[in-house]
Amino acid sequence: MSLKIAIVAPTLRYVGGQSVQADLYLRHWHRDPEVEAIFVPIDPPLPFWAAWAKQVRGLRTLFREPFYFANLWRSLVLTDVAHIFASSYWSFLIAAAPACLIARLRGNKVLLHYHSGDARDHLLRFPSTVFVMGAVDELVVPTLYLHDVLCEFDLKPIVIPNLVDLSQFGYRTRHPLRPRFICTRGFSAYYNIDIVVRAFAEIKQAFPCATLDLLGEGPLEPSVRKLVADLALTDVAFRGPISRHDIGDYYDRADVFINASSVDAMPVSVIEAFRAGTPVVTTSPEAMRYLVEHERTGLLSPVGDAKALAANVVRLLHNAALAETLSRNAYQESLKYDWSLIRGQWLKQYRRLVRGPIAISGTASGEMDSAC
Repeated sequence: MSLKIAIVAPTLRYVGGQSVQADLYLRHWHRDPEVEAIFVPIDPPLPFWAAWAKQVRGLRTLFREPFYFANLWRSLVLTDVAHIFASSYWSFLIAAAPACLIARLRGNKVLLHYHSGDARDHLLRFPSTVFVMGAVDELVVPTLYLHDVLCEFDLKPIVIPNLVDLSQFGYRTRHPLRPRFICTRGFSAYYNIDIVVRAFAEIKQAFPCATLDLLGEGPLEPSVRKLVADLALTDVAFRGPISRHDIGDYYDRADVFINASSVDAMPVSVIEAFRAGTPVVTTSPEAMRYLVEHERTGLLSPVGDAKALAANVVRLLHNAALAETLSRNAYQESLKYDWSLIRGQWLKQYRRLVRGPIAISGTASGEMDSAC
């Protein structure tokens, strides 16, 4: 008999790390004989009579809550495990915490899947989060960085890496390495696209033919567009949000991936670049060092330093051997995020929760079940 799992997560209405991960799990579990997965959106559509509230951020959340709770109550009645995606701050309080309570009332085992580069600050500011996390049946994080942070609060998470649909990306050796850059982070404060643009301006002085593709959307896009105009930069393309069917083509066209985030957990975009053979040049928020090893799988620079970021890019463009080494090592690193490995790790946890057999048929299991 298959395990019945409810995946509680945001929809792809607003593309982000959690919504993409949830969509990947649902697509991979579809028609899998071991798991029957249903989706419970934390952001269900509003009824027609309340459609006007979508234009007001806080109000639309308030309107959605009753529909979200009702949908949870109905959906969890016939499931074994509630697999609840969670982020930080108020989102945790209005989405993840109620889901944990309702799942418990419905007799589900509760698996909390926590993603947040702000984890330490979140748990310090919202001590109640520690209580909620400590009360679930299983706490899962995607990185050793988050594992280590949560251990500081006497929590005992296990690590299962993020899933990446590696079939979307074809590995290509960049030879010669051209000054064609890509950044696939959203236009939000954490991702510092303005730093990417300022670094690109520095690079342009050495490589006038350089190009930059910015993929994604977000509230800071107008200010980034203004910065591009103020710096009189050419060859910066705002591509908007790109579908999963087309994202691989954009990586294939580029030769270097640039990232300037100040907060991160496990950015899937970096793993995608690993898979595509696009050398990674990035800033180094605390979590990034758990994913990118300087001078082995990428080049790291201080957060907020556009000149240092640009200097690493220029260094790479002048050193083809280094670029090829980084790409080859990063590609090997990307293989651990494939479904053939991730599937077994999730099956093991689901079965453990419902006290079923632990043996996994037809799959490998590489779970990082680290002790605090």
